[in-house]
Amino acid sequence: MKLIATGLIMATAFTTMAQTSPSAAQTNSPAAQTGVTAGIRATPGALFEKDFATVHSTAPFSKITKADYEPAIDRGIADAQANIAAIVNNPQAPTFENTIVALERSGKQLDRVLGVFFPLLSADADDEMMEISMRVTPKLSDYSTSITLNEGLWKRVKAVYDHYAALRAEGKPSGLTPEQDMLLQQTYDSFALSGANLQGADREAYKQKQAELSELTTRFGQNVLKELNTYEIWLTADDLKGLPKGIVDEAAQMAEAKGRKGEFLFTLAQPTYMAFMKYSDRRDLREKMYRLYTGRNTRGEYSNVENMKRIAELRLEIARLLGSKNYASHSLQRTMAETPENVYKLLDQLRDAYKPALERELKELTDFASDLEGKEVKIMPWDYSYYANKLKNERYSYDEEQLRPYFELDNVIKGVFGLATKLYGLQFKQNNDIEVYHPDVKAFDVTDADGSFIGVIYTDFFPRATKRPGAWMTDFHPQSITPDGVNDRPHVSIVMNFTKPTADAPSLLTPYEVETFLHEFGHALHGLLSQCTYASLSGTNVYRDFVELPSQFNENYLTEKEFLDSFAVHYKTGEPLPQNLIDKIVKSSQFGAGYSCMRQLGFGYLDMAWHTATDSITDAVAFEAEAMRPVQIFEPVEGSMTGTTFSHIFSGGYAAGYYSYKWAEVLDADAFAHFKENGIFDAETARSFRKNVLEKGGTAHPAKLYRAFRGKDATIDALLERDGIKKPQAAKVPVKKD
Repeated sequence: MKLIATGLIMATAFTTMAQTSPSAAQTNSPAAQTGVTAGIRATPGALFEKDFATVHSTAPFSKITKADYEPAIDRGIADAQANIAAIVNNPQAPTFENTIVALERSGKQLDRVLGVFFPLLSADADDEMMEISMRVTPKLSDYSTSITLNEGLWKRVKAVYDHYAALRAEGKPSGLTPEQDMLLQQTYDSFALSGANLQGADREAYKQKQAELSELTTRFGQNVLKELNTYEIWLTADDLKGLPKGIVDEAAQMAEAKGRKGEFLFTLAQPTYMAFMKYSDRRDLREKMYRLYTGRNTRGEYSNVENMKRIAELRLEIARLLGSKNYASHSLQRTMAETPENVYKLLDQLRDAYKPALERELKELTDFASDLEGKEVKIMPWDYSYYANKLKNERYSYDEEQLRPYFELDNVIKGVFGLATKLYGLQFKQNNDIEVYHPDVKAFDVTDADGSFIGVIYTDFFPRATKRPGAWMTDFHPQSITPDGVNDRPHVSIVMNFTKPTADAPSLLTPYEVETFLHEFGHALHGLLSQCTYASLSGTNVYRDFVELPSQFNENYLTEKEFLDSFAVHYKTGEPLPQNLIDKIVKSSQFGAGYSCMRQLGFGYLDMAWHTATDSITDAVAFEAEAMRPVQIFEPVEGSMTGTTFSHIFSGGYAAGYYSYKWAEVLDADAFAHFKENGIFDAETARSFRKNVLEKGGTAHPAKLYRAFRGKDATIDALLERDGIKKPQAAKVPVKKD
């Protein structure tokens, strides 16, 4: 059983935003194919009581109704509590097997239902699903807290931990494998950092605060989605100057679907918003879109202002109950960074390195815009994407829209999947016998070079009203080794919001969207290639500041000609992406590096400010402005906020952890530099990355795993060189590992 962390109830994201969630525990052994009988199915939710009798034991979505979830969760909680009671009441002395492993393998029925419910809550949820989540969230929070505050269970866990600690202190061998040792440490820490040592009134206060926190984080995320779906911006043909044909066609189709043919309907869905801000010649409309987009959830029915203030306050109170001065100090104990001071050290180091580049970029952009307009222009936040795109086009003579025809989605799928084939020998074959949860979704069998089954990957690429914005990876079912020794393979999913096909053209991606695909696919590979014994340590169940390494590592291939040549062809003519455009992609990859880094650092500083606060926040607007001042690019705009839609930290799993994107970026640049030393498709380097990083999950400290692959710790040098902030060192002669 993977303990359900309060605050992650709604589903954690691994995105550009990436995602995990409490996950299912079906087995793929022959014994698991017992199935669901008609008699069992008669009771709502009973379908989840046994492993699914489907291809690879995948979720039978067509047989699952919304009425199944709540009863199944209730019974799953009861079953898990019975498992816990059996551990606590075991008359035998506590051992690693009868306590730590027994706890790990408990709650399978609950895992199974949550492994379906939470991924769908993000990818295909209507109001009824959201209402269910609001009802079950307090139950799940209470259940999670009941485990970590179960004194009898804690005594057994602590007894096992103390036993092995005494052996280590005496210099005696423990007899545990490194993975078992990590499971023991993680289990102990999960209890100790979740209030197990609390007594009396403090224990009761902890329970109450965790329950309230779970409800608020869920409400925060739902408010973001609900308000986003309320925005409709109706334009006429006179308002469309500068916009690409694809986005105009989509807006026309949406308007026609609402009975208003001849008009154009725009929303604040991320791909639509980003395209509008980049291409619209109407500065007044760009400003309107910007103010709408950044003003979301700041007022009215779906305001998150009070929610985020109370979430931060509750986290501070919980941290103090557990002996930490602030929430960041508490949550960073199980990360590579370890302390807030180390996080700020990285943020400050990158700020100082990139700030001069940002200043040069903004001066250049201001001069360019002023020359273009024939008058002095002050760049505002709704101007940056527009003028930056024009400057990039002038400097490199290409437009992302110009490249769309070369990135037809089906070809991109072949290219991205082909990257895993070339690096790791994986093969992908669509399996129409596997049920999917929406007609847009496809399922693929993944096999290894020797033909052995690796797992299942679902792909879900297009926006819809029931899907939240962004992009993420999740799993319906994690990898593990069953008690009878079967390697139970994972079922993972990658979810994005690409522009849908139109009547005139297939789905055509920008380079940015291809990069997003590569990112989420990197997370998927981390889940698929896992070779771990315990589900709670498998796949992406690693320290938060390590989880983005595989995803961001994959992004490096977007600027590599050898990779692009494998799939980037014009969807009409079949002509390959011209060399001059590939060169421009490579050269333009450093464009705006200062702006991009400082913007990302701003999110990191804001996150850390909310979670290093030692008092309640009264004025959220002023607090946010002060927090982001060290990397401020533009003056704050009245009515705009970042925090109110910052789902990563207020409803996802990135509280005091958003810095991890930059932390992992240092790692991914350093890792790819190693590949470039040996060849970007070098078989031995890829084998080492697979063996030491992708297969290992959280079975060892990530610093140890990285050193096993790289041979040393990472520095920021490779990142600075990749972004053009620092001149690259002279090329080194490739050195092969022994």
